[in-house]
Amino acid sequence: MTISPTSEAEIEKPKTKAGFVVIVGRSNVGKSTLMNALVGSKVAITSPKPQTTRLPIHGILTRDEGQIVFVDTPGMLKGAKDALSKALTESLKNALADVDILMYVADPTRVIGDEEKSMLRMVEQIDKPKIMVINKMDDMNKPYLDFYRDLSDKFDYTFEVSAKESVHIKPLIDKLFELLPEGEQFYPAYQITNMANNVWVAELIREKLYLRLRQEVPYTVHVEVTAMEERENNVMYIAATVFTTEDRYKRMIIGQGGRGIREIGQSTRKELEAVMGKKIYLDLQVETNPHWMLRFEI
Repeated sequence: MTISPTSEAEIEKPKTKAGFVVIVGRSNVGKSTLMNALVGSKVAITSPKPQTTRLPIHGILTRDEGQIVFVDTPGMLKGAKDALSKALTESLKNALADVDILMYVADPTRVIGDEEKSMLRMVEQIDKPKIMVINKMDDMNKPYLDFYRDLSDKFDYTFEVSAKESVHIKPLIDKLFELLPEGEQFYPAYQITNMANNVWVAELIREKLYLRLRQEVPYTVHVEVTAMEERENNVMYIAATVFTTEDRYKRMIIGQGGRGIREIGQSTRKELEAVMGKKIYLDLQVETNPHWMLRFEI
């Protein structure tokens, strides 16, 4: 018997998968923390305050079997009135328009309200594979856990995880790859986010502002990075401006004797140096511009 060599065309190459997974849920359920855990690196800023996410941020996970592009979305803002809030809600609806898998994140520690019910109604209309991720399972107090477990029949799969502690994240990733359609990668394997460096730095500064300031101030601020350049001795020079709507907020951000803005700059610089592996010189300014929110008019 003669056995002919197998031609290259006859050898079936493993098919790669690629697609978009949109992460939705009401504000403050841990969507950004979950995306960071899924990607394995910090690509989205996190804060205990709502409206932390303003941009639909792509986190990218690439493995041998393919690539998942996660889209972190703002929470739904029921009754949104200002231009920024309306833009956040609209960007959520846009993100749902082109999706391969929908991942709904629920928080069993918080009472169910109108925002949650509106979000669930929106999710019901999406005719794509749907996964419910019940987050914050590390929290000892989960009075609404049974409520979400009872919703499991409305989803194709349910996972209970702790994004903060990265618990049960791997089985979730495995299921996502299983559900992805076949396709070519959208981004190079080394890339973990679609954000430009200056946008990522601006988001990081905004995170530090959110973590330090009182409830009212964060939603009046916007950060723009105006310069990023390599200088001598492996030093990265970064200039950024924090815009706020009123002089009283500007005074709060700067703090007594400049202490506030100095601490924000120090914590930002420390994290940037750890990520970039080089010395950072951060020039941080604060300006009042009552009209910055109008940039988000849609």
